[in-house]
Amino acid sequence: MLDAAAVGEVLVDFTPSGTNEYGYQSFSANPGGAPANVMAALAKWGRKTGFIGKVGQDTFGEFLRQVLDQAGVDTRGLVLSESYRTTLAFVHLQADGDRSFSFYRSPGADMMLTPGEVREDIISEAGLLHFGSVSLTDEPSAEATLHAVRLARGLGKLVSYDPNLRPALWRSLEEAKARIRQGLGLAHIVKLSEEELEFLTGEKEPEAGTALLFSEYHTPLILVTLGAEGSFFRLGKECRRVPGQPVQAVDTTGAGDCYLAGFLHKFMEAGEALERLDAEAVQTMAAFGNAAGALITLQKGAIPAIPQLEDIEKLLNGAAER
Repeated sequence: MLDAAAVGEVLVDFTPSGTNEYGYQSFSANPGGAPANVMAALAKWGRKTGFIGKVGQDTFGEFLRQVLDQAGVDTRGLVLSESYRTTLAFVHLQADGDRSFSFYRSPGADMMLTPGEVREDIISEAGLLHFGSVSLTDEPSAEATLHAVRLARGLGKLVSYDPNLRPALWRSLEEAKARIRQGLGLAHIVKLSEEELEFLTGEKEPEAGTALLFSEYHTPLILVTLGAEGSFFRLGKECRRVPGQPVQAVDTTGAGDCYLAGFLHKFMEAGEALERLDAEAVQTMAAFGNAAGALITLQKGAIPAIPQLEDIEKLLNGAAER
């Protein structure tokens, strides 16, 4: 049995790593892709996880499969394509550690996952299925993703969703909004950034924005990451801000994924049904997520920078003492 599985993209993030002897920008290849990041973090913390997706049967695809295997993620659902290449993303870092992306994906193997390639046995074994919107940008991966999510819901599984807006991957922002909203109607737990919340609702304030989403989709739990300020959650009609942990960020790639993984790890540890959670329990889970998300920013890359459980606890205990 699996605690969680994800469907979506796994790709190579090329992260800036200084300059070479000629003064030209150098990049280091790091494994990434939001759904894969969440599964790798959970696996590192002792959870049994699986991944469903597609990469090229090339050097990068073999690299990614090896990384997931070494992370402890079940890769039965990872398809290696002879026809399409692994998607690459170049990460551009700003002085504060924030980032933007350039994607090489036309088409990338992740876009070409078909419904028939979705391993239904992995979904049936998992207690939770996680997905994002990057796999909704194109067909057939959009159909495959929605097939997986609907199957999970039909089996009574919990579904978590990260809209993970990447404007460069969509033909238009109108299409992005429509597709992302389609995912919102299928999820029990939704994790958004401030920017994604404003994009979807027109509201900058988390309380107002999540109220609109809750009124439309009745999502049981909505999480909003607030960067250095921590996070916010809405559990039905109750909502709270949860302070973050101040750190000197180097690279924020994967911070939201690590936050969500931290939250889900504590949720699984509690062993309570979502409908039985109270705000105090959710606040504890979000605080752990905040600490996990903060620590991953201290190193470059996503999966390689996932912190150890003891380091997250140490940061939380230090904050409590302060």
